[in-house]
Amino acid sequence: MKEKMSNFRWVICSLLFFATTVNYLDRQVLSLTYKDFIAPVFNWSDNDYGTITAVFSIVYALSNLVAGKFIDWLGTKKGYLWAIFIWSLGACLHAVCGVGTHWLNGLGMTMVIGMSISVWLFLACRTVLALGEAGNFPAAIKVTAEYFPKKDRAFATSIFNSGSSVGALAAPLTIPLIAKYCGWEMAFIIIGALGFVWMIFWFALYEKPEKSKRVDKAELDYIHQDDGAVSQSQAAGRPGNEPKISYAKAFSLPQTWALVLGRFLTDGVWWFFLFWTPGYLSDQFGYKSSDGMGMALIFTLYAIVTFVSIYLCRLPTYMVDKKGMNAYEGRMVAMFVFACFPLLALGAQPLGSVSAWFPAVLIGLACAGHQAWSANVYSVVGDMFPKSTIGTLTGIAQFAAGCGSFIVNKSAGKLFTYASGTTMVDGQEVEMTKKLLEGGAAYVRPAMEFLGYTGKPAGYCIVFGYCAVAYLLGWCCMKTLVPHYKKVEL
Repeated sequence: MKEKMSNFRWVICSLLFFATTVNYLDRQVLSLTYKDFIAPVFNWSDNDYGTITAVFSIVYALSNLVAGKFIDWLGTKKGYLWAIFIWSLGACLHAVCGVGTHWLNGLGMTMVIGMSISVWLFLACRTVLALGEAGNFPAAIKVTAEYFPKKDRAFATSIFNSGSSVGALAAPLTIPLIAKYCGWEMAFIIIGALGFVWMIFWFALYEKPEKSKRVDKAELDYIHQDDGAVSQSQAAGRPGNEPKISYAKAFSLPQTWALVLGRFLTDGVWWFFLFWTPGYLSDQFGYKSSDGMGMALIFTLYAIVTFVSIYLCRLPTYMVDKKGMNAYEGRMVAMFVFACFPLLALGAQPLGSVSAWFPAVLIGLACAGHQAWSANVYSVVGDMFPKSTIGTLTGIAQFAAGCGSFIVNKSAGKLFTYASGTTMVDGQEVEMTKKLLEGGAAYVRPAMEFLGYTGKPAGYCIVFGYCAVAYLLGWCCMKTLVPHYKKVEL
């Protein structure tokens, strides 16, 4: 008779899901309140907002290098608690920026190094937010490696990683309403406070599986099926002589570079669609995110992302259980399938002439492919590296992802400005077709043309093209660097 097994690992997975959801909600409060609620109060320009978001991206990317080490050093339970405490505190602190600006302006401090005091205060809060948020994924990946065998890690990762989609979906449906009826300050406080609530459940429920009273022997054996017998030191809950990894050692390994390129080349695609899809629907079809049709399109897009990505992430388990592949081989076959989904983005522009629903569905499927890809890139860390080094390696991969995202989104913004036939004059975007006088002569630059599209649609066509092929390029790099499974020995 088969021994009944506890399933506490899925409770832990649900906590990771909610932490990731809160992570994305906190990240989006500013973007959803900036234009209609905050900019009018502080007289911000788009350049001010661009500076704040750029600094957040840089700090977040750099912090990931430290965050992984921090999680490995402090341990999963304490490390995760500190991470979410810091980012929740940073989120809530945004609410006092208005009071701080008023007080400092009263002391005669209005501008510092060419920027208003309000911008500096928000920069400080975004820095605190970025420092804390950088700890989420290194901690979550480390927990997944602790609580799940290799064959199930991609599926578990896809579940908690879907919190990013749920957060992206819930944010536009909740944050503007809170800001409208309670004030923008309360939007930061209410969403930020969710992290403090999560801390209570994490502190009460999480222990390593060897120490948890909620994990029975059958579940513990299932978790450690890849390791063979659990050592006495592990069973006693003692860490033993767990190996650590230095950055010099990590960057000398082809496995590390496979992870770095797998994230660097592809993460910008997810962030591009996250940041620019509402603008795309508005530019191309006239649907604002506050319109009923715009909300329906975005809701459908992220619903596809959430559910399809979870279904796709069962493919590696199928490859291992049904096809007899090892975990790495099965994962790479599955990742090739996922890398083909973004190719659907090539049809967004042509089919958009029929209906806005086609781009919404195709972008949703492309993003579902990304989420499945991302979950498996995370899981590759657990496949090849010792558990004690996972936080460090995930932090390195996150740093690469942040750099890639910054480049793609910054380049997209510049491309769209150029493609639409505009230029910046005194901080304002001006249409070149209005014949700006330059040296006494009329200077005219027409909108860019590409594959039959003119203006911004031409720019979107180019970026969609990169998004479509980025994953196949990333897969080829990973497969070239690590053609076969090779465990890292330290």
